Amino acid sequence: IGFDRMLRLQLGRPKRLYLYGPEGFLENVEGKLAGYTWNLVNHYTDSLDLHVTEVHDSHLFFRQYRCRDRFISAGETEKQPFNGTLLREPALSVSATILDHGLPCLGFSLVERFHVNIIKEQVTQLGLAVGPWLTRFKQAIYDGANPKTAFDVTSGGTSDKTERFVLGELADRIARITPGQKISYIADVGYSRANAEKIAALAHDADHLFIEAAFLDQDKQLAKKKFHLTARQAGCLAAKAGAERFTVFHFSPRYTGRGRLLENEARRAFIKAGEHQKKFR
Repeated sequence: IGFDRMLRLQLGRPKRLYLYGPEGFLENVEGKLAGYTWNLVNHYTDSLDLHVTEVHDSHLFFRQYRCRDRFISAGETEKQPFNGTLLREPALSVSATILDHGLPCLGFSLVERFHVNIIKEQVTQLGLAVGPWLTRFKQAIYDGANPKTAFDVTSGGTSDKTERFVLGELADRIARITPGQKISYIADVGYSRANAEKIAALAHDADHLFIEAAFLDQDKQLAKKKFHLTARQAGCLAAKAGAERFTVFHFSPRYTGRGRLLENEARRAFIKAGEHQKKFR
């Protein structure tokens, strides 16, 4: 859902779009792409490339689809080992686990190494203008570049004047380094001991957990039938994971206009479960 709109917005743009999904994902993406006739894509100056990865317990299957090739899979399917990490960059990493929703579904956690916060007042005091150089500056910090390295700043404007700084000294002046955050996302999952253990491990000590709460606990039999969480279960899982903060979402339409009931139920369960855990630490 939403794939077609996303695809339409990216066509004709020089983009690489990375998509991840559980078992059957490659077949589903190809089915979507096969629903169109790509007779005019050769007119695009820029090509959209789709990098699609299917996640299994111990391995990943990867295929690439290029707009210019009418989204026909290019080359053989690649198989790679999977240890829980989908993406690792200097600034962050993304991990995933396979959960049960009556079929496989992925839960995600994004972990930042640290934040590079720009102090705009200090930038102005140095006579510099905000511009693309800040992206290069942040990337150099994330990459662990030598603080003694020379760093050139072209501040823009009519003169495009370039000034040279020492990276570490510039960082001391214009940047505040703060600890990164962990953000976890859980949706489309039924309640079971196996799912609960996986969610707690994936979202352990998350700064912010986004977790589904499709039904009230009074409707837990319906939640079980549909492989969804109740608000009470979501709150308990947030406490089990040790999340600093959590947000419930993905409410069933039967609660339209009554979302506060689900939020309150989840909050009560979170507080109660948290107090119980403290007693046994």
